[in-house]
Parts: sequence; C-alpha cells; structure tokens
Amino acid sequence: MNQKPTKLFLRLAISINFLSAVGDRLGMWNQDISIWGDWSSFLEYTQLINPWFPNFIIAPIGIVITIIEVIFSLAMIVGFKTEFFARLSGCLLLIFAISMGFSTGIKGVFDFSVLSAAAAAFALSSIKEKYLELDTKLNQRQ
Repeated sequence: MNQKPTKLFLRLAISINFLSAVGDRLGMWNQDISIWGDWSSFLEYTQLINPWFPNFIIAPIGIVITIIEVIFSLAMIVGFKTEFFARLSGCLLLIFAISMGFSTGIKGVFDFSVLSAAAAAFALSSIKEKYLELDTKLNQRQ
C-alpha cells in the first residue's frame, strides 16, 4: 500500500497543530477563537496542569515547550528525521495528556483530542517510506 500521502498528511497535521498552539499563546489568533490568547494566560494554564512544579519554573517550562514544539514542527514539515521527531512528538503529547488528566480531569484530554494526536504522531513514526522529505535528499547525496 502506498503510504506516502498519509505520511505527508500526518506530518503536516501534527506540525500545524503545534504551530497553531504556539501562535495562540503568542497572541496571533483572534481573541474570539483563542484558547489562551496571550503568553500570561498560557503560563497560567501551564501552572494549572503542572501543579507539582513551583511557580518560578513555569515560565522556563513554557519557553522550553514552545521552542520544542516549533523545532518538532519545522523538522516534520521539511521531513528531517521524521520518524524521530514524530516519536518525540507522541511522547510530548502523552506528557500533556497525563498532566491534563491528573490536574483537570480526563474530559479535557478527550475534548482536545490529545490522545488522538499522540496516536497520529506514533503512527507517523512507524511509516518508514520516504516522501518529500529532507532525509531523502540528504541520503541521495551520500
């Protein structure tokens, strides 16, 4: 079976979801459709789903997570180490799901489709066939 279109769709869908969330916390989405709408609201939510961390570490966690989401997204968009970054994305999404589940309840995990996104990331990590990926071009040069 040709999995190339599926792999491309998964790469783009997961990446766009991460970048949309980053845009939301940076105030790039209209307030009417935003979850957070700005950085401070995002940090409040980060504290809510991570109550075991002291307040002083929440901002660095928010910065690191934001950078990670951008890096993972860009790597998957261009197809650089897709399987690796997809696997890491699945782990990151599972961490989000666990944090959300323990702090605010399982309903948010389901409503925001975090488990579905994690499953999509893990499915993407299992597709070895290359399609429109930077890895393919790098391997052809060697």
